[in-house]
Amino acid sequence: MDAVTSHQQEIENGDRFSFGENWSRFLSVLTDDRIQQAELSLRKMLEVDSLAGKTFLDVGSGSGLFSLAAHRLGANVFSFDYDPKSVACAQELRRRYFDGDPNWTIQEGSVLNPEYLGQLGKFDIVYSWGVLHHTGKMWEALENVTPLVANGGKLFIALYNDQGGASVRWKMLKKLYNSFRILRFPLSLYTLAKQWTVTVVKEMCRGQFFRAWRTYKSERGMSPWHDIVDWIGGYPFEVCKPEEVFEFYKSKGFSLTALKTCAGGLGCNEFVFRRNSAGH
Repeated sequence: MDAVTSHQQEIENGDRFSFGENWSRFLSVLTDDRIQQAELSLRKMLEVDSLAGKTFLDVGSGSGLFSLAAHRLGANVFSFDYDPKSVACAQELRRRYFDGDPNWTIQEGSVLNPEYLGQLGKFDIVYSWGVLHHTGKMWEALENVTPLVANGGKLFIALYNDQGGASVRWKMLKKLYNSFRILRFPLSLYTLAKQWTVTVVKEMCRGQFFRAWRTYKSERGMSPWHDIVDWIGGYPFEVCKPEEVFEFYKSKGFSLTALKTCAGGLGCNEFVFRRNSAGH
C-alpha cells in the first residue's frame, strides 16, 4: 500500500483527520495581513529579523503558510507533509507568491519514515508547529527530527499540553468526530461554544459584538473557524508536559532558548531549542 492509499485509508477508517482538506478551505481567506502575522510569530520566537541565508525545514507543512512566511523572510525552504492535500496547499501558495522559485521545495513525505528523512540533510531551522502530536507516534517523531538540525541550528516545535483528564475527554471527542460524519458539525459547534462563549459574552457586555472573532489572528495568522475545526478534528492526538519535552532534548545536546506555554490550559506549548553538539 503506497503512502497516498495508506493516508486515505486511515481517514476512511476514522483513524486520521483530513488536515489538508481543512487547510485548502483556509487558503480562501488567506490575506497579506495574515501572512505578515505568521512572519512576525517566526521572527519573535526565533529571535531574528531575517532568515536570509538560512535553510528552513517545515515538517508537516499543513497549509503552507509558515513555509511561505519563512521564504518571505529570506530562507531557502524545504516543505513536506504526509497529507497529499496539504502538499497541494503548499504548492498553491508557492504558485501564488513564488511561482517557479527553485529555493522552495515541496514534497510528500512522513516524519515517521527514517529512510525518507535520511535523504534531506541538515537545516539551520527545523520547524514543526502542532504536527508531531498528530502522527500517532509522537515521541518517535520527536526523535526523528533530531538529526535534521544542524550544529548551532534551531528546532522550533509546538506540542499539545497535557491537561490530564481533560485531554482524555478531548481525545474521545476527536475520535468520534473522525469516526462518525454526522457528528462533525455538532461537535464543531460544541468546540465553538467551549472556546468562545466567555469571550463573546464579555464583549457583548462592553458593546463590542464579535470583535475578537473579526480581528482573530491567534498570533499566527490563522482564522478562528479553521482553528476550531483543526482542534476538534485533530486526530491522532497525543499530549505531553513541558518538562518532558525539555528533558528529552536536553539529553540530546539541545538547549532551550525560547518557551511559550498555554499556562496549563488548552492548546500548544511552543519550544525553541538550539543544538549545541552533534548529539546522539
